Amino acid sequence: QVQLVESGGGLVQPGGSLRLSCAASGRIFRIYTMGWYRQAPGNQRELVADMHSDGITNYADSVKGRFTISRDNAKKTVYLQMNSLKSEDTAVYFCNALVRDTPLGAARAYWGQGALVTVSS
Repeated sequence: QVQLVESGGGLVQPGGSLRLSCAASGRIFRIYTMGWYRQAPGNQRELVADMHSDGITNYADSVKGRFTISRDNAKKTVYLQMNSLKSEDTAVYFCNALVRDTPLGAARAYWGQGALVTVSS
């Protein structure tokens, strides 16, 4: 089994910054994509940003220029630096990873438990 543990959520004022972290552990042969999704009340879960193992990144238009995703492959950890936060960024942020747990196994997606980010004055 693979576990994803997030940290770093909280309350921040508009214009402020937060950094989310997500560490993968367990039976891991290879991690492909790691990324972040978010879900606000009444909304569907949406992609915020992801990073492939080759370093290619993908961002939602709404966060481009404000959020930065990065990875430490040795630590099996992905980060999301969030700057210039807006009230509309308020949501539960979920870590996601595409993982192959054995050399011959199929890759599958895993999710973290979610970290609440609240942007409010």
